Amino acid sequence: MSSQPLTRLEMAQLVASDIPVGSYVNLGIGIPTPVSNFLTPEQEITLHTENGMLGMGPEAVGIEIDQDLINAGKIPVTELPGCSYFHHADSFAMMRGGHLDIAVLGAFQVSARGDLANWHTGAPDAIPAVGGAMDLAVGAKQVFVMMELTTKSGESKLVEQLTYPATGLECVSRIYSEVAVFDIDPAVGVTLTRTFGDATIDSLRELTKLPLIDGLAKD
Repeated sequence: MSSQPLTRLEMAQLVASDIPVGSYVNLGIGIPTPVSNFLTPEQEITLHTENGMLGMGPEAVGIEIDQDLINAGKIPVTELPGCSYFHHADSFAMMRGGHLDIAVLGAFQVSARGDLANWHTGAPDAIPAVGGAMDLAVGAKQVFVMMELTTKSGESKLVEQLTYPATGLECVSRIYSEVAVFDIDPAVGVTLTRTFGDATIDSLRELTKLPLIDGLAKD
């Protein structure tokens, strides 16, 4: 267990280390984007972007920046050997066709059954931004969510049932947060597998109001 909650970059590093060798992966806009900077050549991960690129490398910096070479979040990126480009429609066909092993997405809420809400809070003045989230949520073989576990007002984003409009149902298999990692199986429940900082299974049960299963490694 880490002695402090994870920073966003530490969360990205953890997610990168957990992606299986040889996977085809899409990184969502926002908090998941830096995962690309922590992947190693030995992992042989192929990154897909919904704006039409396969074989994306880490974020571009300095003289590497080419404003014509960007990811779906409009962040300049690099290209790896063998990188290819294609029409936006072909990119979505890859997403919808089950060709991606993992989608790493941000979230407003995740339910105990793995339902995902990440495109709209339902607030009257909120700007909906679904993009390709629905396609990724139902098309990827696994969905990893990266998010802070609580809202600004201290409420849990891991909930029994969604109160925000759904992006996809029973699609999230794992949640990475700054204080814990959870695995979700609709037939089993939510299993706590790692904690960081001073988080405990009891404190997380109290926060989430869920009967979390203890999957923490024992010494």
